Amino acid sequence: MDFAVSDKVIELRTRLEAFMDSHIYAAEPVYREQVAADRWSEPPIMDELKAEARSRGLWNLFLPDAEHGAGLTNLEYAHLAEVMGRSLFLAPTATNCAAPDTGNMEILHDYGTEEQKATWLEPLLEGEIRSAFGMTEPDVASSDARNIETSIERVGDEYVINGRKWWTSGAMHPNCKIMIVMGKTDPDGPTYRQQSQVLVPMDAPGVTVVRPLLVFGYDDAPHGHAEVTLDDVRVPVTNLLGQEGDGFAIAQARLGPGRIHHCMRLLGMAERAFDLMCQRVNERVAFGGPLSEQGVVQEWIADSRIELEQARLLVLKTAWLMDTVGNKGARIEISAIKVVAPNVALNVLDRAIQAHGGGGVAQDFPLAELWAQARTLRLADGPDEVHRRSVARRELRRFQ
Repeated sequence: MDFAVSDKVIELRTRLEAFMDSHIYAAEPVYREQVAADRWSEPPIMDELKAEARSRGLWNLFLPDAEHGAGLTNLEYAHLAEVMGRSLFLAPTATNCAAPDTGNMEILHDYGTEEQKATWLEPLLEGEIRSAFGMTEPDVASSDARNIETSIERVGDEYVINGRKWWTSGAMHPNCKIMIVMGKTDPDGPTYRQQSQVLVPMDAPGVTVVRPLLVFGYDDAPHGHAEVTLDDVRVPVTNLLGQEGDGFAIAQARLGPGRIHHCMRLLGMAERAFDLMCQRVNERVAFGGPLSEQGVVQEWIADSRIELEQARLLVLKTAWLMDTVGNKGARIEISAIKVVAPNVALNVLDRAIQAHGGGGVAQDFPLAELWAQARTLRLADGPDEVHRRSVARRELRRFQ
């Protein structure tokens, strides 16, 4: 295994870190003020950050296609995703590398027709519009994708879609124009060929954004996570992605790189929390000396550094495997990192919150909001229990 960072990535990471230092961190309080003033509109500061990122060549870094993106491997992009995770709400969006747009662009790139690419992929690549991915449903356990009940019925040259989705991230955004919807086109077919994915414009008759869902009290405006209903929504059959029955396979292809992105951003979040914790314990005095002299605090620092390094190595190994043997060859590792990264991030964040005392749970520091995001990612893209089950079953097969 070779985790060495190429000169190209070193140069990109240096540019990205400079952008974070000169623009992103300074923009965070401005961003919060602008969102507070108008929660469901794109804050003006974001257009400025996007323009600056593009001028620095920091745009569509996630896309392995060199024509439209940076042409990086999963391993190479992982190093950049970690840097962007240090400012989760600004850096990925400013560089056009935010979920769910990244996964949706990859789907359109790999499975879209030329017409679909011209209509939706090109404006997404330009950052002119945003998108959503409608998979999870409130009435079934969506951790088992076979349970999804949304119906996609062909009637002549149209699909008629009926269903109820939630945790449709991005659907609240004012610039969200397209949603990829996963549902069943053949409910009686083979288990993993029942589902398909179709492109549904957000302004299609019958699409209703019901409400934003709160994440531990945070609405994540203006991005948001919506409940969406689809009542007799009609789209042309040309809006189908791939072939009928490809939905499950497309979802699996989408989730592989997406989990790398999530996990490395989580480690970036945790590294920022680690830095804040170290600064805090050096500055605060209690019981006759700096907090950093307390044995328990030194254990927090040591354990956090050890856990972060272990988690990073596992994620980088997974990215390397995906690049060399493909997603199927990295199934155990993809599941493993999805358990490890959020839990390590939560451990570090929890210690940082303790070190900050009352400030740790208040809005004056980013820790509480980052904790909410990390805790949510123990559920998103599959809960811990599903991934542990997957790892265990694959390991047990070797002994049968």
